[in-house]
Order: sequence, then structure tokens, then C-alpha cells
Amino acid sequence: MAPKKSSKSKSKVPVKASSTPKADPLFPSRPRSFNVGGAIRPAGRDLSRFVRWPKYVRIQRQRAVLYQRLKVPPAVNQFTKAIGKNEAAGVFKLLNNYRPETAAAKKQRQRGAAADAAKGKGKTANVPYQLKFGLKHVTTLVEEKKASLVLIACDVDPIELVLWLPALCRKMEVPFMIVKDKARLGTLVHQKTAAVVALTGVNKEDQSQLKIFQDLGLEKFNKNVDLMRKWGGGIMGLKTQAKLDKRAKAVAAEEAKKAASLKR
Repeated sequence: MAPKKSSKSKSKVPVKASSTPKADPLFPSRPRSFNVGGAIRPAGRDLSRFVRWPKYVRIQRQRAVLYQRLKVPPAVNQFTKAIGKNEAAGVFKLLNNYRPETAAAKKQRQRGAAADAAKGKGKTANVPYQLKFGLKHVTTLVEEKKASLVLIACDVDPIELVLWLPALCRKMEVPFMIVKDKARLGTLVHQKTAAVVALTGVNKEDQSQLKIFQDLGLEKFNKNVDLMRKWGGGIMGLKTQAKLDKRAKAVAAEEAKKAASLKR
């Protein structure tokens, strides 16, 4: 026969009351949900790192980082050394006086010159000094040493279009400058963008100003040996820089220990 169960009841453990505080009726808890369609996040919080940026923005940022990391040869690196803001303001102020004629202005000038020639008032007026633009045209002017000052945009894409032009200007001893940017040069010549513009001459009252900018171009670009030899890029990220600094300190400490042990 199976053993009988004992009739004694097991001792029950007393259940403790829960220690959770009771909700305050005056200040009820209102948990917020920040999911889509939920509560609004606090104002002023920077959420840009959570944004899925458009592809062109991501490519721009990745390109900027790559340009810092990679070693850049001097021929390309010189395009990062554009003239300063104050110097550029003076140059563009001068060039603004020699913007090319519009089609309507040119037609009106030619009609006036033709009318004067028909009346026998003398020789036709000379064509005023104007900015020359267009890569082939400016190249021809530099090769023939007719250009007085050449301005090259720093952000031409692809850069190979103007990569050789500084070397040509140095060989032909034509003063040149690298300026920001192609859109600003384009505005001078009634275009959206312009890779390069050139001055062939100026009026008598602006010759002293042109001489100043020619000397500036020769000093900063044509005869700047450091610009022709200095490589760019090679800048590591913050984490890599910290790792290299830590490694250098460890090597220095090890060398100091070795030097101290040899002295003993």
C-alpha cells in the first residue's frame, strides 16, 4: 500500500506587502513615446547624426575626408592655396571694370563706329580692354605672352583641365593667381562658371593697380618654391592621432628606461 500523506499542513511563509510607492494623484506619471507619430522631442537637441542624408551630401563629406587622408602631390595641392579674402576683393574690383561687353552693347558700339566712319570723322575707335575667358583662348594668350594676369579657379572639376596651367604660366613668366571660385569668375564674364580668365591690358589709370597684383602673383605663386614642392594631405583622424601619440609616448618611455639602466 502507498504511504499515507501526513495530515499536518506545511507552514505557510507570510507574503510581504509590495514596496512600490503609490501613484501621486496630484502629479500623475505621463510616459512619453518618441517613436514615429509619438511625442515631440525637446527643442534645441542636435539630431543631425541620426539623419539619413542624401547621397550627394554623403559623397561630398566622404570626399572631403579622403582629401585629408590621402597624400596629395604638389601639382594638385597648390589649388588649395587660394589668395586671401582681402586680396581677392581688390583683384575682383579691378576685373569688374573690364567685364566683356554684352551682345547688345557690342552691337551698339559697332553701329556707332560704322556711323562715324561713314561720316568721315576719322578712324574707328579701338576695342576696349576686356577680360578673356575660355581655356583654349587663355592658353593661346599665355603661350604668346599676351596675357598680363591670369586667374585660375580653385574648384575646377575635373582638376586635370587646369592642372598644367600653373606650370605653363611659370615657364612663360606670366603672373597668375589661384582664386575662389569658378562661379565668381563666371559672374565676371556673364557665364555660370569659368575655369580661367585673363587680362591682356588695362587703361592708363589702372596700370599701377595691375602692377601691384602682378607682383603679388609672382611672389605668391610663380616664384614660390615651397608651393611647388610641398605635398598635402596625410592628416589622420582623431582616433588614429591619439593612438599614434600613445605609441610614441610608450616608445619614449622605453628609451628613457634603457638610457637610465645604461647609466647605472
